[in-house]
Amino acid sequence: MEVLKTHVAANRKDSLLDAVRKTWARGGVGGFYQGLIPWAWIEASTKGSILILTSTEVEHYAKTKLGTGNEIAGVLAGVAGGAAQAYLTMGMTTCMKTIEVTRSKSLQSGSPAKGTISTFLDIIRTKGIRGVNRGVNAVALRQITGWSSRIGISRVTETQIRSVTGKTHNERLSFGEKILASSLGGAFSCWNQPFEVLRVEMQSLTNDPGRPEKLTMASTAKHIVKTSGMTGFFRGVVPRVGVAAWATICMVGLGDMVKEAFGTG
Repeated sequence: MEVLKTHVAANRKDSLLDAVRKTWARGGVGGFYQGLIPWAWIEASTKGSILILTSTEVEHYAKTKLGTGNEIAGVLAGVAGGAAQAYLTMGMTTCMKTIEVTRSKSLQSGSPAKGTISTFLDIIRTKGIRGVNRGVNAVALRQITGWSSRIGISRVTETQIRSVTGKTHNERLSFGEKILASSLGGAFSCWNQPFEVLRVEMQSLTNDPGRPEKLTMASTAKHIVKTSGMTGFFRGVVPRVGVAAWATICMVGLGDMVKEAFGTG
């Protein structure tokens, strides 16, 4: 799902079916796991720990010190957690995952393809740390709006589930109820897909005609509108709904259960 939504966001004239066909042609089953090792592993492990640590602390203090409800506390937790993970790990790992997926032209040209680590080291040598953090501000906006929505909507859904089932605030939701709340939180958080398309375009190796040499968020946005129209900002949203729902289940639903099991929720 990650590879497909990145492909469609970078190649906005391709349909989802085109993305499936081209990904399969590029590497068979392995094509759907480009960027998994080591970049997705690094991203998932570090962003998980950073998000859960930061969001848990902020959510706890928002409720105990500021007296906010679960919903507002969840939004504040998502803002803090999203910002922390974006600037500490996400810029580099999302950039390298996107590069892995969008360097298909060199792979198809018959020339020998460099390995993922060699590509990373080349970027470090030629462009420095900024080179592997291209689009980090777009990543931050995606993460801040995404995780504030995911956690906030999940908490709103949990409140509604309690209202329907007659459970009190202190009663634990069932496994299925937590998964449902997290799934909806993840799916509805994808309203911020324009930030995702922005960061993919800034980080990709595609060579669209008229693409600005210096990609800022403003120049990238203008390029997307010029080449794909306003609908271009929502390319890849369908597979991203799956990515977001699954990530929210893991980070929010299952995360809450782990914290409850250790008495830290």
